[in-house]
Formats: sequence, structure tokens, C-alpha cells
Amino acid sequence: MTSGCPALGVGLLRLAILGTILLLWEALARSGLLFRDVVPSLAKIALALGHLGTDPDFYRNLRGTAAEVGVSLAIGGSIGVAAGLLLGGSRLLGKAFEPYIHYLGPTPKIIFFPVMIMWFGIGPGSKIAMGALSCFFPVALITAAGMRQIDEVLIRVGRSFRARPWQMATKIYFPAMRYPLLNGLRLGFGVAVIGVLLAETKMSNQGLGFMVMQSYSQFDMPGMYALLLVVFALAILVNATISRLGGLDSTQH
Repeated sequence: MTSGCPALGVGLLRLAILGTILLLWEALARSGLLFRDVVPSLAKIALALGHLGTDPDFYRNLRGTAAEVGVSLAIGGSIGVAAGLLLGGSRLLGKAFEPYIHYLGPTPKIIFFPVMIMWFGIGPGSKIAMGALSCFFPVALITAAGMRQIDEVLIRVGRSFRARPWQMATKIYFPAMRYPLLNGLRLGFGVAVIGVLLAETKMSNQGLGFMVMQSYSQFDMPGMYALLLVVFALAILVNATISRLGGLDSTQH
């Protein structure tokens, strides 16, 4: 458990880093080294943020992206957990199939987007598929690794009581893998957001990714940076919420 003074020092250091970044950004914006508004001033970005707060289209696109990310996380995460339980619980299946997941995991998933469009069309389905595909790999690998760290005694106790597979999962596996599963959920959420937003930038007429590309095509750099800040802030908020709900402390892990 951290004491008050180190925690205060960490908070002050974070504020100092943030302040330094903002000062350097403003200095670059005022330097004239780049084309006008390529790096807009903080005041212009703040105005763009205020405009987003009163723009109904922003909330409509935000809801669309949030729904796509949520569904993709539910689908990809569920399949990833199920695959991880199978791979981690069976030495044969783990050795046979896990190398494929390791090899495909780092592959940029955007290369599969044309296939997703052919399968699911240009609507939300292809964006959800991209997010689910991106989410699956880290969740499966982390779940499989967590399964192998479970105390063998707990597994033998469950089998001695002739627990069914779903009982083993809910009574033994999930409680013992609480922290790996939460970390997998956090990582899966992050890559699901990336997958959905990338898909929205390629072929879409809604979503935050679409709004970012629209701002870029209109050379509305303050609006584009404001949207990026909103995405970062929401991602941080969701990760912090997952951490608090699971009792994780990012300063200790």
C-alpha cells in the first residue's frame, strides 16, 4: 500500500509532465515552424471542444461508436475468454492452437477489413467485426496464461466434487483469474476501440472515426484534435472505471 507522500509525488509529477507537454505544444503552435493550424493553439482546441459539446451530430456519432465498441467487446471478449479457457485447460489444445494466436495477434487487423466489408457490408456490422477480431487475441492469450497460473489444488478440489464445466468456470477459474481477466478486458477494450475507429475512418458515414476524417478532409485541425482528445479522455475514463470496479490500482501494478 502506498503512503500519502509518494502518492502526492506521483500526482505532482504527472501534473508537471502534462503542463510541460501543453507548454511545448503552445510554443510550437506560436513558433510558425509549421503550416497554419497544423498544430493549432490550445485556445482554438478549447473552442473546438466547446463546439463539440453543443453539437448534436457529435453525440449521435458518439453513441454509434460506443455501441459498436460495446458489442465488439462483448463478442470478441466472450469468444476470447472461452478460447483461453480451452487452451489453458488443455495442454494438447494449447500446444496445437496457441502458436497460431501468438503469430496472428500482432498482425494489423485492418488488413482484414475488406473481408469484413464483403461479409458484413459497409454498415456497423463490419466495424463491430473489426473490433471483435482485434479484441479476441489479447483476451484469449491472457486468459490462457491465467488458467495455467491457477493453483492445481483448487482444480482438484472442484473435480473431486464432480463440478460441471460451467461450475468449474464460475466457482474456480473466474475467481482465481480475477486480475488476469480484468487486465485482459482492459487490453481488449483498447484494441477494440482501435479496430472500430480505424474501420470508421476507412468506410463509414457515422462514428467518431468518421468525424475525425471529415475534420481532416476539411482541414479543421482544431476540431480534429478536439475529437482525438475526447477519444483519449473516454478511453482513460473507461480503463479507470474497470480498474476501480476490479480493485486494481494502476500505481501498484
